[in-house]
Amino acid sequence: MIQATTGGDAQQFASDNYSGICPEAWAAMAAANAGHAPAYGEDAWTARAADAFRTLFESPCEVFFAFNGTAANALALAALCQSYHSVICADSAHVETDECGAPEFFSNGSKLLTVRTQSGKLTPEAIRALATNRGDIHFPRPRVVSVTQPTETGLVYGLDELRAISAVCRELGLALQMDGARFSNACAGLGCSPAEMTWRAGIDVLCFGGTKNGMHAGEAVVFFDAGLAEDFGYRCKQAGQLASKMRFLSAPWVGMLESGAWLRNAEHGNACARHFADGVAGLPGVSALFPVEANAVFLAMAPDAMERLRARGWRFYTFIGGGARFMFAWDARIERVEELLRDLRAVVAEAA
Repeated sequence: MIQATTGGDAQQFASDNYSGICPEAWAAMAAANAGHAPAYGEDAWTARAADAFRTLFESPCEVFFAFNGTAANALALAALCQSYHSVICADSAHVETDECGAPEFFSNGSKLLTVRTQSGKLTPEAIRALATNRGDIHFPRPRVVSVTQPTETGLVYGLDELRAISAVCRELGLALQMDGARFSNACAGLGCSPAEMTWRAGIDVLCFGGTKNGMHAGEAVVFFDAGLAEDFGYRCKQAGQLASKMRFLSAPWVGMLESGAWLRNAEHGNACARHFADGVAGLPGVSALFPVEANAVFLAMAPDAMERLRARGWRFYTFIGGGARFMFAWDARIERVEELLRDLRAVVAEAA
């Protein structure tokens, strides 16, 4: 059953970045604000958050905290590459389309090699073809594969898919990084543990998103191979990602992980997305572009229908494939989802 949560009357579904801070993260920040604490990550909250990640992942992983996903992804990839290396990713991957060249910048020029996909998913065959296409010294040597989980189209890699990608990476000597801006939604969608989706499936480095899951800011870079994390703290400092009052980046993770809110929030967003998708099923002139496997719904509809929906006050992005993208955050209110459905049905009826 979908539980309604609090929120303003103007709640929108253009992005899960529109949402506020969830109570668990807010309470942890308030607790961290009680008095003084050592700076630059030497505080008890940061140590507690790192331990919470190790418990969650059942692994002695190395954990670093960054302000945002662009820095997390770019620095993680830079740690895996030299400037003459390349990174294989989907052509719709966030690191390719929405990071303003940050992976190339922080790696001193590592090239992104993109695979054209319809779904946003990489396959072992596509990785192999691109990684073995050229081996001469004039071409940037493939060194890393980056997968987005869920993809930019809202699809989730299954565990078997991840294991198959990992196997080809190991065969070809490639590291495997996961952009998990909505990692929690993928876990909720698959019903698997974080360990199963990461190091047990062969992931070397995970960028775990907190901002879209109910935090004010903050992403975690999780290294499952401690050797790969060597000097990563220096990268964070050089890139302006070493927070002086680090406890305000790390404490919300304590609230999210220890309470289980990270998963509950994702389950709620996913459930609202499915509810919306079920509500538009069968509407004339409206069709799903991709299966709904996380908290995103992509709809194909006529441009004039989109404009009429916007004229009713709704915000959404025209995204991959020219469709309308709707994102459902941790605080999505089911009554507001119903309002969107009513207006969408009305727009469709006007066009009939």
